[in-house]
Amino acid sequence: MARPWTATADSVVVIVRLTPRGGRDAIDGVAQLADGRSVLKVRVRAAASEGEANAALMKLIAKTLGVAGRDVSLVAGASARLKHLRISGAGAKLAATLEKICAMG
Repeated sequence: MARPWTATADSVVVIVRLTPRGGRDAIDGVAQLADGRSVLKVRVRAAASEGEANAALMKLIAKTLGVAGRDVSLVAGASARLKHLRISGAGAKLAATLEKICAMG
């Protein structure tokens, strides 16, 4: 299965499938969609209203990867279940951290 992220020298772009009102804030690993794309499965407690779920997603990703909240930005999918997040920082290090997180799940 392909990785749901692409690393560059100064960032990582991650494709996320977000489940709002998921009972807890957690990264549930990698899944493959029907069209063959890989996504990082994430659930948050927040509801999908007024950007609450998006904010909770970005906060969870920042905390999990050990970066500041300002380093996580929503590139695409503000009102969709599939979202593209850009995390600024050392791309190789962030990708390695994502690998470890997905291996645990």
